[in-house]
Amino acid sequence: MSVLSSLQSILNEVTQRFGQRLESVCAAHPDEIYVHAKMDLVAGFTAHLCRRWQARLVSLFADDARLAGGAFHLYYVFALDAAHGFIILRVPVPADQPEFASLTNAVHAVNWQEREIQDLFGLKLIGHPNPRRCALHDDWPEVYPLRKEFDLKTKLPPFTGERHKFRPLEGEGVFQVPVGPVHAGIIEPGHFLFSVAGEPVLCLQIRLFYTHKATEKLFEHLPVTHGVRLAESISGDSSFAHATAFCHAVERAAEVVAPPRGQALRTVCLELERIYNHTADIGAIATDVAFVVANAHAMRLKEKVLRLNEVLTGNRLLRGMACLGGVRYDWAAPQLQAIAQLLAELKPEFDSLVELIQTSSSTRDRLEETGILTPKTTQDLGVVGLAGRASGFDHDLRRDFPHAAYDQVQFSVPVYTEGDVLHRMQVRIDEVRQSFSIIEQILAKLPAGPVQVALGELPADAVGLGYVEGWRGEIFHWIRTRPGNRLARCKVKDPSLQNWPALCEAIQGNIIPDFPVVNKSFNLSYSGTDR
Repeated sequence: MSVLSSLQSILNEVTQRFGQRLESVCAAHPDEIYVHAKMDLVAGFTAHLCRRWQARLVSLFADDARLAGGAFHLYYVFALDAAHGFIILRVPVPADQPEFASLTNAVHAVNWQEREIQDLFGLKLIGHPNPRRCALHDDWPEVYPLRKEFDLKTKLPPFTGERHKFRPLEGEGVFQVPVGPVHAGIIEPGHFLFSVAGEPVLCLQIRLFYTHKATEKLFEHLPVTHGVRLAESISGDSSFAHATAFCHAVERAAEVVAPPRGQALRTVCLELERIYNHTADIGAIATDVAFVVANAHAMRLKEKVLRLNEVLTGNRLLRGMACLGGVRYDWAAPQLQAIAQLLAELKPEFDSLVELIQTSSSTRDRLEETGILTPKTTQDLGVVGLAGRASGFDHDLRRDFPHAAYDQVQFSVPVYTEGDVLHRMQVRIDEVRQSFSIIEQILAKLPAGPVQVALGELPADAVGLGYVEGWRGEIFHWIRTRPGNRLARCKVKDPSLQNWPALCEAIQGNIIPDFPVVNKSFNLSYSGTDR
């Protein structure tokens, strides 16, 4: 059954169920169907798709469309794995009544996303269990930066309100231990408050969003060609994944498909990004349990991949390689030989690294049953990517929604249910080995031909949902165009935004000295969260 017919069969059932309460249904692309409805339908529509069709609500965002229709628009993006497609519910929010009903009590995964909308667009949340500010801090006035009338040059008035206060946790023998927001080293700021009774952690509260870069505001009015460079800067260790997701969104809006060779080279770059990040994390996890020798080996392997990246693209972090319509550079025989040679070196050396770690009984003792995230909590919070797959989340966009050239290769998706630090490391180990295989398969049947195609002029108000399974998890970019090949809106969804609340759950019952290794086993991006 084709994607469109599969989605159409679902829509036929949904249309029959909700009838005239649906205002319109249209297919922007074969696997991207938009349903327009009123706000009072959201809860019932969401519950039906999730229960009847096992849909996942993977993104929720707003768009200021008041100039065109006098309203804001909310977009609820549902992924239907069985149909390999997306149903996107668009709901208007009147400008004279800027409020919307919260889904958080039913779908915990949208907690932060709803609060972002409230902060950045000024749409008041109704019924949210914790409607405090999230994306904006206390010194930000009642000004909403993603409304179209907001100018980045605006001078804000001085702050006069109350500072953020963590929720108190009281009881006999309960103490609170603050960490951050400024940390040793070069990591970005994050404020953590541990509540402990004796040694076990009872509760962890997190305050992030100290590094807001106004990325989504900067996308507005940019030429689509300039958006690639901005996308690369969202999260440095995922620069190629974010750039590719953006390119994918624009290509879908333009109804253009990158040529087979360009798709193949994108796949290789995505897997190289996965290899060097997973390998570095394996070493960093070892460091946090005092196994520095293993980390030294891991960093040596990472350095080899980074040097190859520079040979292939001119940049150690693969910047400048992604472009609209494919990739910027083709690879000749010397570059392809360099990849093959590196894989031949890395595979046995990586196996040696893994053996070194797995044969260390003290290391295993520190990692096993530490920082457990249960499958139920994973499902409730909508945890994605490697952290989810270590806790029973059997989803991977490479398999479930094939992009780039992933439909041309064979690979398996590692899934475990233990949900501890050891198995988050094991997912990384398994995925690195799968990455080796994917790259080898691509090189064995690399198609000839061009590596990019021209997009031409994009129509105004064209939309496109781009996606990539980055090394941390699923990345989504959604765009809407304006005349002159410019962007009206670009929504960015990094997996870290979804997964930070899971860290608070995983650390409960552990001791504070284990927090560094639990935190590293997730290795979430401050910058990707706070765009």
